[in-house]
Amino acid sequence: MKTIIENEQFTRTLKRMTHEIIERNEDLSSLILVGIEKKGTPIAKEIQSLIFLFEGINVPVEAIDISSHRDDEKKSDVKNILTENINGKVIVLVDDVLFTGRSARAAMDAIIDMGRPSKIELAVFVDRGHRELPIRADFIGKNIPTSREEKVMVDFEEKTVSLR
Repeated sequence: MKTIIENEQFTRTLKRMTHEIIERNEDLSSLILVGIEKKGTPIAKEIQSLIFLFEGINVPVEAIDISSHRDDEKKSDVKNILTENINGKVIVLVDDVLFTGRSARAAMDAIIDMGRPSKIELAVFVDRGHRELPIRADFIGKNIPTSREEKVMVDFEEKTVSLR
């Protein structure tokens, strides 16, 4: 396993992404961060903490399970219920790695099933390429080109990104 990002660079990357989200969304009171379970939620919570640190505004964080909306895996009967009303809000979907685009598409489907946000943006810590769908992230921590066979591992607790 080869470590690509660690500690300080990991933290700097999250701070930069947070500043970009703040700059693009002037009205933070209409913003909801939605972490794609499992790996996107801790990143969304850290972005929430940084927004509070930088702006003094507590932006809500929700978690979404996309398993019932996947087209490449066996579907489950999970029903997502968000505590926040998403109608007219700006949703920032947060995930660890953007690869084929299928997780992002499933997350957008799940969000749209629950309401009509004014806008959906996508924030990913790593964009590794190899899209199968026309999906593009609005906020990217790092672009890390890989082969299709390589795996990108984001370890939020260790604050590392590794290739294997």
